[in-house]
Amino acid sequence: MSSDAVNPAAVAQLPASGVPILDARSVTMQFGGLRAVNDVSLQVHTGEIVGLIGPNGAGKTTFFNCLTGLYKPTSGSVQFVGDQLPPKPRLAVRAGMARTFQNIRLFHNMTAIENVMVGMYVRTQTNALDAVFRLPRHRREERESLERARELLAFVGLTGSGDQLSRNLPYGDQRRLEIARALATEPKLLLLDEPTAGMNPQETRQAEELIFKIRDLGLAVLVIEHDMRFIFNLCDRVVCLVRGEVLVEGPPAVVQNDPRVIEAYIGMPADSSSDDSGQTPSVGGDDNA
Repeated sequence: MSSDAVNPAAVAQLPASGVPILDARSVTMQFGGLRAVNDVSLQVHTGEIVGLIGPNGAGKTTFFNCLTGLYKPTSGSVQFVGDQLPPKPRLAVRAGMARTFQNIRLFHNMTAIENVMVGMYVRTQTNALDAVFRLPRHRREERESLERARELLAFVGLTGSGDQLSRNLPYGDQRRLEIARALATEPKLLLLDEPTAGMNPQETRQAEELIFKIRDLGLAVLVIEHDMRFIFNLCDRVVCLVRGEVLVEGPPAVVQNDPRVIEAYIGMPADSSSDDSGQTPSVGGDDNA
């Protein structure tokens, strides 16, 4: 799939340069007495890869759920392409926001190509009557969806796997299939929740290359990941959450060496974060990636 495969109408609706495609302001999510996300603001721009990191329990996935409509934030707002985003997953997808999940959520009794075609239904016009009587609009959209699904499978590196049941695919291929299904919704912003979880080093490198290809199509990407080497090599900007709040935000090199981030991950006080050589360790360096 080349850049020609991007929907021209979707590209035309992207905000002007410098205007964020996603603008989350003071998002707070409280469950009873637990404040899982507290006053978090985040902007993502078109063509940008932003990483969201933090220790377990930092509120990363909860924040994702607030962005994509799975949760209605207790307070704060989420604007997408300049409009207020209703807290409903279906409307978030139609607006141009797609995501993958920490735990793979494929239709395991469907083939790979059928899984991808499912993602396209949010953009099709066929109704139940069209489908029952196989009217021309249904047949046309079915042909177009099949061709588009083949293009997406090739784009993510799954050429030749379309007829396989998704449950029979290797783990890394299932991860790529989930990304292909998300791309089938024609998103402007792709949110990836731990896309390399459980992958070996070769699969992780392939995932990194795929995300760069997605960015090169003109999409924005927001990614949660625990693999620090992966996230710092991949992202233009990194945001670190700790206990539901933004601890630090900035370029990868700045965040990687911030003493507060080091303390959050390895429990070393910021004022004693140097090793025996007097150097300050970094998160995700060559030895601890």
